Amino acid sequence: MPNANRLMRKLVEALTLAVAFAWAAGSPLPARAAVSVVDDAGRTVTLAQPAARVISLAPHTTELVYAAGGGARLVGAVSYSDYPPEANALPRVGSNSALDLERIVALRPELIVVWRHGNDTRQLDKLRALGIPLFVSEPHKVDDVATNLDRLGTLLGTESTARAAAQRYRDEIARLRARYAARPVVSVFYQVWDRPLLTLNGAHIVSDAIALCGGRNVFGELAARVPTVSVEAVVAANPEAIVTAAKGATAPSRDAPLPDLARWRAWPHMTAVARGNLFAIDGDLINRPGPRLAEGIDALCRDLETARAKRPASGAAARASDSH
Repeated sequence: MPNANRLMRKLVEALTLAVAFAWAAGSPLPARAAVSVVDDAGRTVTLAQPAARVISLAPHTTELVYAAGGGARLVGAVSYSDYPPEANALPRVGSNSALDLERIVALRPELIVVWRHGNDTRQLDKLRALGIPLFVSEPHKVDDVATNLDRLGTLLGTESTARAAAQRYRDEIARLRARYAARPVVSVFYQVWDRPLLTLNGAHIVSDAIALCGGRNVFGELAARVPTVSVEAVVAANPEAIVTAAKGATAPSRDAPLPDLARWRAWPHMTAVARGNLFAIDGDLINRPGPRLAEGIDALCRDLETARAKRPASGAAARASDSH
């Protein structure tokens, strides 16, 4: 506790010095009207004027800020904030789960964009206690990405750019939904990690993406957001497709699955294995709820369509096929 109190005192002192420095450094930006939005945590975020100095605490929020037209206002970001490429030049303020609070305060942010389930709650509480406005980004549905863009545009004063980006995203999602949502259902096991074996429940945005593609998450009813499951449970669920995310991944062939998926070859009777429906998607596209999620969903939908194409013909269709 003494250490925590000392850290808080140091943060307050650093913020006080930073504010004094900001006033001494020159004239403030021209005043604009106050702006206000509700974030994904249900909190109202109000700024006296659009933020000129912004810090992003997750790779996906960095992408959102750039897409919303606020890239020039970013003064810091966490590790792995690598898209767009210019984000690599941003000063680093730690990682998702281990923030450098003193560095953050020293950068004098007027707004911090945070990830509710990726950032440490106690560290966020310390930043909030210093009076720094926090916007929580935690899209649960595919359509929430566009909403995040619109709201960030308001907080940044870049509404027109943000609206255009949000509309492009909505148009692409609408196209994919129209093409795939009503297709025959494909049961899907989404593998987050192999040891321990982790998946996602129905409340996660990836499950919404699966549904948009006409799929069904076989573990969607589990209570935990990122539950641990057993190999036996996956085998019993007998999914028609197994999907995972990997850096720069492309869908593997039946004869050469990615190492993370190779373990399933030990159960050749599983439908996904028997039909070669073991797919990998670039994790930066499918796991980051930013504008590029539309590209990840496009890849996912095409994989599930591949799985449908591998279904054996039956009944009249089979007889028609035999007659040819």
